[in-house]
Amino acid sequence: MARHASGLSLLAFDDEFKGEVRLGEPMSKHTTYRIGGPVRAYVQVNDLEALGAVLGICEREGLSWFPAGKGSNLLVADEGFDGVVIVLAGEFRNWRFDDDACRVTVGAGTILSRLVQEVFHRGYSGMEFAVGTPGTVGGALRMNAGTKDDWIGSRVLSVTTYKQGEGLTRYQASDIEWRARSTSFGADELIVECELQLARALSGNIEGRMRSLLERRRETQPLDKPSCGSVFRNPEGHSAGALIEGAGLKGEICGGAQISPKHANFIVNTGTATAQDVRSLIRKAQEEVKKSYGIELTTEVKFLGFED
Repeated sequence: MARHASGLSLLAFDDEFKGEVRLGEPMSKHTTYRIGGPVRAYVQVNDLEALGAVLGICEREGLSWFPAGKGSNLLVADEGFDGVVIVLAGEFRNWRFDDDACRVTVGAGTILSRLVQEVFHRGYSGMEFAVGTPGTVGGALRMNAGTKDDWIGSRVLSVTTYKQGEGLTRYQASDIEWRARSTSFGADELIVECELQLARALSGNIEGRMRSLLERRRETQPLDKPSCGSVFRNPEGHSAGALIEGAGLKGEICGGAQISPKHANFIVNTGTATAQDVRSLIRKAQEEVKKSYGIELTTEVKFLGFED
């Protein structure tokens, strides 16, 4: 590790570096699955200069990097990741409202649930669909998070990204391809900020819709156990959970992981699950659904540190 993390080791002791560097940090501390081995470095950056410094070191030393957000849609290998995990904090968690235009500009490191509450308390509507959704604004943008009826891309006016060697790029919403659970942002682009269009509304109406959505989540999703949320994308015209249940896998167990008896598109950590346990259930679900229905299930969860 010393050979690969030398630049980051020096950065950890640089008083002018606006951030924090943790070498050999276990990712089980930073994923909603509570699963994952150690990474070369877990780096929290608080401003653009710090982000540029970290990406510059990665480029010079040939280190892979990955933006993790809150780790809410991430499965990290038990062996860990031989690279750098980057988390946006500090300035990247700020927001500012333009009350005249009913808009908010928000940093990509902002926790999505905090933004939802702030929008609500200011008397705006437009973010109710995201209530109870874990993760950061940046992660929600990259995956175009939302429901089948409403998604964050429909609120976007612009998105600003950072790319090592090129700096900042500001995209208008129309420049971006908004797909179901994916977008056209490059893998080497880090989303750093976005501008969202909101609308004025009666707080009582907003609260009622948010409460209804939260209650539905509690009734239909296994929120009492660690998970990554939905494991698979819904195939066109189908429900991934219904397909897995129809294949007879609801409640299926592998080690400490289980296909949730409450919702078959959730694989939960019952307390002792390894990444391999979860991966085994993912593969079994794909195999059985293909065998039963001829449908290929595509994962929503991101994999980090796996060789295949």
